[in-house]
Amino acid sequence: MAVSSETIDREEGLNLQPKFDMHGLVTCVATDVATGDVLMVAHMNDEALRKTIASGEAWYFSRSRNTLWRKGETSGHIQRVVEMRVDCDQDAVWIKVEQHGAACHTGRHSCFYRAVAAGVGGTRLSLVDADRLFDPKAVYQK
Repeated sequence: MAVSSETIDREEGLNLQPKFDMHGLVTCVATDVATGDVLMVAHMNDEALRKTIASGEAWYFSRSRNTLWRKGETSGHIQRVVEMRVDCDQDAVWIKVEQHGAACHTGRHSCFYRAVAAGVGGTRLSLVDADRLFDPKAVYQK
């Protein structure tokens, strides 16, 4: 199977060439630079990626609201990007951040505050590291 020069350049080269999906997005995983904890998974379009690189703060694209947003613009809980990486074919981004406050819109440090376990009667979820750092109703008034 022949591999195109574009593929070789994207996978081995040193030029940023994000491979956006059919909706113009790449998946972004944000982890806490101090602990390594996964804080959240979100999406970036080209503008969010460029703004993140230029500003040093995390920007995302909301699929549900169909809009660009800067992490912390409402809550004040910004993510300062310490390091950004792309995966081998540049269709996913990993940012290591200094999280100021909570990462999750539910008020928790991480969006991953439930563990999944198989058990008698089926799969169950349990809360882990689920303490709220803020009341989302007080911050996100709809």
